[in-house]
Amino acid sequence: MRHVEITCAPQVPEATLRELAAILPHLVSQAVECPEEPYHGDLQPGDVELRFRRLGPLDRSGLDVVIEVRSKWFESKAANRQERVDRLHDRIGAATGLQDFGVYLSLPVAAWSQGE
Repeated sequence: MRHVEITCAPQVPEATLRELAAILPHLVSQAVECPEEPYHGDLQPGDVELRFRRLGPLDRSGLDVVIEVRSKWFESKAANRQERVDRLHDRIGAATGLQDFGVYLSLPVAAWSQGE
């Protein structure tokens, strides 16, 4: 399971957010795939959860969009996490045209359970 939180400034157009919603599940899955959690291109319910949030009046951010990705820690992922997040950033920028955005990749030690 990958959990993705997208925080965006009020001026980011809804069309851009819809585009992010469409591309992020695939791009994030590619970015965090590893031998322990391979990605075959066939996303199932619960594989990627997206949460969008607009900045509120008291929030402070120097970027238009911040994308926070959390995916279960595996040594094979952690070994090259900076390369993974740089590649994900490049692919998001190429797909959306966003320029003023950041991507944060967190690999916590975690467990996940999901009913049928």
